[in-house]
Amino acid sequence: RIAYKDSMLKYGSDKPDLRIDIECSDVSQFFIEDGVEFKAFQGIVNGGGTVRAVPAPNTKDKPRSFFDKMNGWAQREMQAPGLGYIRFEQGENGLEGKGPIAKFFPADVLVRMAAHAGVGDGDALFFAAGKETDAVKLAGAASSEIGAQLEMIDENVFKFCWIVDFPMFEWDEDNKKVDFSHNPFSMPQGGMEILQAADTDEKILDILAYQYDIVCNGIELSSGAIRNHRPDIMYKAFEMAGYDQATVDTEFAGMITAFKYGAPPHGGIAPGIDRMVMLLAGAENIREVIVFPMNQQAQDLMMNAPARVDPKQLRELHIRLDLPKDTKKA
Repeated sequence: RIAYKDSMLKYGSDKPDLRIDIECSDVSQFFIEDGVEFKAFQGIVNGGGTVRAVPAPNTKDKPRSFFDKMNGWAQREMQAPGLGYIRFEQGENGLEGKGPIAKFFPADVLVRMAAHAGVGDGDALFFAAGKETDAVKLAGAASSEIGAQLEMIDENVFKFCWIVDFPMFEWDEDNKKVDFSHNPFSMPQGGMEILQAADTDEKILDILAYQYDIVCNGIELSSGAIRNHRPDIMYKAFEMAGYDQATVDTEFAGMITAFKYGAPPHGGIAPGIDRMVMLLAGAENIREVIVFPMNQQAQDLMMNAPARVDPKQLRELHIRLDLPKDTKKA
């Protein structure tokens, strides 16, 4: 069992591939210590951003090109500014840092940062910096890429974990408001009491939900939750996300009406059978185990779909098309 928050910190993902023995860490505090002169990352941290460290174990004998290629990968595949790195080696006076940015750190800071990140002689650290969501995403992807490049993935092993304690709410940056994070119909941990006690956005964002996923080798196999079966708690949760009671009654009339008649506590989980088959078959893409898969243009070539609809059928449904004149035949 891994809490969602811990999974995002350690693996940069809520679908960790535990075959890769790499754990990320937050090293933001080391970049703003006295004596550190790496201005680029200092500005990010002082501006509210974060720096995540991604270990690259046993890379002492790797050439400079390995690290340069990782930097190029971040720029090309992740559209990131890049990946800074420090290599650690045992010197005459203890552990020392090598690489382009190591010179910006006092020796004692490097030693403490290495200990915090769990690396030592012969290891390296890559750094993902930016807004927390961006840094987490880059760190998680970098961890997977490093694991692949260093051949750390055992293709004959299935490693499972439960991801639990998902956040009930998240901050919607576009609309500058609190909104639901994953499943709005799951039960908040603490019920009505925790909702009523959350009188600030910060407290609301700390509320957890009874949601859970089972993950294998970085693939989400099943997702589930304990249902919010009480109308009063549902109304309150939606109110905190900016939706009034009338909206709930209109948009989710069937569910809320049924719950008003009384429903026992209940929950469940939805297994992704196709994903399980994909793993068992050793396929790299889920389309390879689906009978009639769609291509990347969302077309089903076996069924010739999507296709034009007969005008008679459109009239029966009172649908009128207003397509551009140069639309090509589907």
